[in-house]
Amino acid sequence: MTQAATPDVDHLVELLASARRGGPKVPLEAGHGLTRAQAFEVQTRLVEEFGPVGGYKVACPPGAPVVIAPIFAKDIAVSHAEVAFPPDAQVGIELEYAYRLTAPLPSPTAPDFKDRLRASVELLPAIELVHSRLEDASSADPILKMADNQINGALVLGTPLPKGSSVDVTRASGDLRAGDEVLLDGVAKVPGGDAFETLYTFALNIGSHCGGFQPGQVVITGSLNGLPWVNPGRGVLGRIDGLGDVSLTLASA
Repeated sequence: MTQAATPDVDHLVELLASARRGGPKVPLEAGHGLTRAQAFEVQTRLVEEFGPVGGYKVACPPGAPVVIAPIFAKDIAVSHAEVAFPPDAQVGIELEYAYRLTAPLPSPTAPDFKDRLRASVELLPAIELVHSRLEDASSADPILKMADNQINGALVLGTPLPKGSSVDVTRASGDLRAGDEVLLDGVAKVPGGDAFETLYTFALNIGSHCGGFQPGQVVITGSLNGLPWVNPGRGVLGRIDGLGDVSLTLASA
């Protein structure tokens, strides 16, 4: 029986770091056989070079372990920001519910942890810009994409929901446009069926990975509009009904 190749984690870290500095994209073979634990090790090593962490991506695929990936603070901006990518880049545009931690994370072992967590976060609209360091992200193994910070490129945040207001995060509607292209118009499907439950699952699982979940950091809970790809050189405007607007200029570097 042929023994499976062991991925070279050190080499993968070097390749991903080089790609982040403008070097060539990473061939998919570099992550062949990568395990979940090794992907988290790659994330941690890249945080040491490109951090600090400003937030996390999370997804809860049915019947599979939770997906967690850090977002670097340097890649997070506020609404109306200009975010630049190479002119020939394909950039994914995702409108999302986001949560920002406003107080230290309560102990996950507390019997009322979910209620304490709810009281420790604020809700805000966000647009994630998806951009991979991999040669062909569409064909990449999910574990390799997770090692590449779940192919996050940038994150733009809107204004938090005013205190005393509430939004039903089990549903969503709104609109999203990139230039003249309509990416969402009306009712949207919330990934996992409940954005807060996604946050809750993340909070139970993050532990101390990449420094843990710290006050001021944000968690994005999944795209409300799928993953459409566009080229730079246009404005992007999103709105979640009941929550607010978020916008950016997608510029050419």
